[in-house]
Amino acid sequence: MARCNHKRWGGLASWLPWLPWLLLLWLMAFPAQAREFGAYSVEVTPAEVFPGADRFGPWEGDPPKMVAFQGKTPVGYLFRTRDIGYSGKPIEMVVGMALDGTIVGAKVAKHYEPILLVGIPEQKLFDFVSRRVGRNLVAERRASTGEMALDAISGATVTAIVIHDGLTRGSMRILDDSAQGGASEQQKFKQVEVPFQPASWETLLNEGSLGRLHLTRRDVDAAFAKVGVGSGEPYIKVEPPEHEFIDLYAALVTPEAIGRNLLGMVEYTNFKEWMAPAHDALLIVARGSYSFRGSGFVRGAIFDRFKLVQDGASFLFRDKHYHRLGSLGEGMPEFPEIGLFKIPEEAHFDPSRPWRLELLVQRPTGPIEKVYTSFSLNYTLPPRFLAPVATSVESPTPVSVKPEATTGALWQRIWWNHWGDLVVLGVCLSVLTLIFFFQDSLVAYPTLLNRLRLGFLLFSLVWLGGYAKAQLSVVNVFTFSHALTDGFRWDFFLLEPLIFVLWCSTAMALLLWGRGTYCGWLCPFGALLEWLNWLARRLHIPQVRIPFALHERLWAIKYILFLGLFGVSLQSLATAEWLAEIEPFKTVVLLRFDREWPYVAWAVAILASGLFVERFYCRYLCPLGAALAIPGRMRIFAWLKRRRHCGELCSNCSDVCLVQSIMPHGEIHPNECLYCLRCQMNYVNDQVCPVLIMRRTRKERRAKGGQAPAAVVVETYDHEIPPARQDS
Repeated sequence: MARCNHKRWGGLASWLPWLPWLLLLWLMAFPAQAREFGAYSVEVTPAEVFPGADRFGPWEGDPPKMVAFQGKTPVGYLFRTRDIGYSGKPIEMVVGMALDGTIVGAKVAKHYEPILLVGIPEQKLFDFVSRRVGRNLVAERRASTGEMALDAISGATVTAIVIHDGLTRGSMRILDDSAQGGASEQQKFKQVEVPFQPASWETLLNEGSLGRLHLTRRDVDAAFAKVGVGSGEPYIKVEPPEHEFIDLYAALVTPEAIGRNLLGMVEYTNFKEWMAPAHDALLIVARGSYSFRGSGFVRGAIFDRFKLVQDGASFLFRDKHYHRLGSLGEGMPEFPEIGLFKIPEEAHFDPSRPWRLELLVQRPTGPIEKVYTSFSLNYTLPPRFLAPVATSVESPTPVSVKPEATTGALWQRIWWNHWGDLVVLGVCLSVLTLIFFFQDSLVAYPTLLNRLRLGFLLFSLVWLGGYAKAQLSVVNVFTFSHALTDGFRWDFFLLEPLIFVLWCSTAMALLLWGRGTYCGWLCPFGALLEWLNWLARRLHIPQVRIPFALHERLWAIKYILFLGLFGVSLQSLATAEWLAEIEPFKTVVLLRFDREWPYVAWAVAILASGLFVERFYCRYLCPLGAALAIPGRMRIFAWLKRRRHCGELCSNCSDVCLVQSIMPHGEIHPNECLYCLRCQMNYVNDQVCPVLIMRRTRKERRAKGGQAPAAVVVETYDHEIPPARQDS
């Protein structure tokens, strides 16, 4: 393969040290992107959300609220919402509400939502909030008992649902707190335990222990027709009117007489261990063409196709509330979709009161536009589970729940649900360990080892990156360091089993072999860079070899970047996360280029540079590589062999080194080595190594009884290493 003269590229390489700083200045020119990780945050004054009021009282109560006045007359309230959004962090809003429950103003004060990551303008979020103004969400919620159209944000449905429900729930609580005994005159009930008796599916359904929502395609079409939406062609598959859209059943399974019959004795026992004493649980099963979980559900996400509604307040379930079941108890029907959901205390759920499950259905009206409607399954515990409560009876003391009771069970069940992925990752790590342990034998077969390496890199790219999204980041280093100072808890890191195992194996490998184990073999982004360069060389794209004097100085950039980011993280982790966007991992591996154009342009520039300079990013810019290289100096083994003649007789090994980690005098720099084993293939190759060539020629001379050749010609190769022997 042809190699460009380094003098030709000397001027080009001179600007490389400035590249990361130009990137940071470029991204700082986009304030919307800067807010992404530091959070959108503005100060909201009361007058902005309650026009017409001239005086406001102090913040008080829970939830916090203040009274708005016109002169001496109270005209409404201001309150704050802090509902957890798709990002797992709260969306904070300041809301103005009239005395009758009408929203007179609302403004987002802070959010961490990733809607900017997927190309959705932030203004759509603000427009969605402004469309709530002038509506009485409490009255709408209480009047809604069946189908209901929902205004949402295309591409950010979860964010829209969280905001709408937060406004409704906050309005409801303020009105309830302000009411003078409005609900106290109603008859109240409490849940009572009923002795267990075996019951069939039909018995539970007939008595109301099971609720049902059955929809055909005709029912769904009729609901959308009411809001002026047709069949959805050509964006959805056309189905006959009698086609079963969904047949969904729901039940509270906390009462033993219901849960034990539906789940079976074994699963019910496991369920009780999973649940905390103060929690209730909801079982949902369904069949049909529509999934209540949704095909787009991923780890860490919210279930956005259904929600629990009680007394106007609604609750969205997250993955930590979910437990997958394979089947129901003996004698119960089979369903392709079964889910058990924990109802936590923050939902303020009362099992003795009526509630409903709202199923959200969407229909596309364009390439990206969608319209939503919902259907309700109403549920009340059967009378045998309820007993009237006198108003004078004191409420029982709530049972305290230790956080460890749920967190331990949560991470254990997450690991169990990912046992298949963990087995695959375990096999992957075992194969890599065997490669390293038997490297002395493998390097004698370069063709086999090269193919094995390319196959392993393809696995890292496709499975680790594409499927499992197990891409480590320097942000993980910052999170770990903060956890050490702010109260370390294992269960926090155990919630991501693949990332946890990958970090543990990387930490162990750092002590054994150094940075190269992860950076050279397991990093999905590094695998992508190496594969692209492999293709570039076969397309005869010229390769740039940077002079070693400049190359050695460019090494320092990634260490400077890491230390700078680490220092920033000590002051503000959010700012460090934003600055860590110098890592293109999120853009390429996690979001697959579905981002704002500056991030995509930076990622494309990094990938393009790797076509000319092999592993350009890994050599000079990767702060994660720097973070791994520093402790990698403490490695126990030094299994990469060198001869005292290396660097004197030839530079063959440095010529083929993946990242030019071999010094001019022949020593391998351990901080930079990615353990590609190319130098070791040269080490045992008597067609490449001068020492072995001279030994071979002496043996040939003795065998022939003649004189040695007048001169020994030593050829150099650019990545194409002649095999020491023919592989079988």
